[in-house]
Amino acid sequence: MQTVVRLSKLAEELNLKNLTPDIDMSLVELTTPDINRPALQLAGFYEHFAYERVQIIGYVEYTYIMEMEEEERNAAYERFVSSGIPCVIFTTLTEPSEAMLEIARKYSVPTLVTERTTSGFMAEIIRWLGVELAPSISVHGVLVDVYGEGVLIMGESGIGKSEAALELVRRGHRLVSDDVVIIRKVSDITLVGSAPDLTRHFIELRGIGIIDVKTLYGVEHVKDTQAIDLVIKLEDWDKEREYDRLGLEEEYTEFLGNKIVCHSLPIRPGRNLAVIVETAAVNHRQKKMGYNAAQELYRRVQANMSHSDI
Repeated sequence: MQTVVRLSKLAEELNLKNLTPDIDMSLVELTTPDINRPALQLAGFYEHFAYERVQIIGYVEYTYIMEMEEEERNAAYERFVSSGIPCVIFTTLTEPSEAMLEIARKYSVPTLVTERTTSGFMAEIIRWLGVELAPSISVHGVLVDVYGEGVLIMGESGIGKSEAALELVRRGHRLVSDDVVIIRKVSDITLVGSAPDLTRHFIELRGIGIIDVKTLYGVEHVKDTQAIDLVIKLEDWDKEREYDRLGLEEEYTEFLGNKIVCHSLPIRPGRNLAVIVETAAVNHRQKKMGYNAAQELYRRVQANMSHSDI
């Protein structure tokens, strides 16, 4: 299913002024994060016209079209608006004439304005649409911001993911999502996780029920979105299995084509999951800063063996 975003949400998030309030923006669906500045189209060139994109008219395009004779301007604008575009946004304190607004109403094309400069607004709308329209999946797990590292805790139901998250919140970290995590691929190297609107800021604890983390612990203990840096998979302890004790080689898991460092954490009575997750997050951050404790130990062992052979 193709990801879409409503124009009404875009207008609300970016604080756009709607000049055509009689047109229902909630019916307009945006399907691409790219935008278009229709300079060539206003000049009459429609080959390779990306009509499905948000159309932005900046100061240059506005000055060009307003210098036309009124009849020519209206004809050029009508051809542009009638081409199936989703909307038109005027930037840099420019506004269309009443005749242009009448053309927009005729073809039910929402027309909006913003006081921001064209280049700054383009960067903002591309970034916002890029996140909203990014490929996404939903996974079963808990996402927590631990010392600035996004830690996705996964495992079978009832293994202790929510309890670990609650303990992390009590230790000062921030909950992003419990039970269901929506993962968006915002770039080839970045995955961003968030919670469904319905369950945002809630944790389910078996035997107690639903708790509201934002209400109980304060807004400083919750977060709406977080880049995912590390995955921790909780699993029952298997004495027949050999677990990695050094961590010289990283293991990875994959979401939407992006690889994320993954640790499998065996669960036994008495293990403090919150402390282990904290340590894993700090250790991962340390590796990103260029220091690997396992490699440093290996280097010392090798150096000691070389010294012993002399």
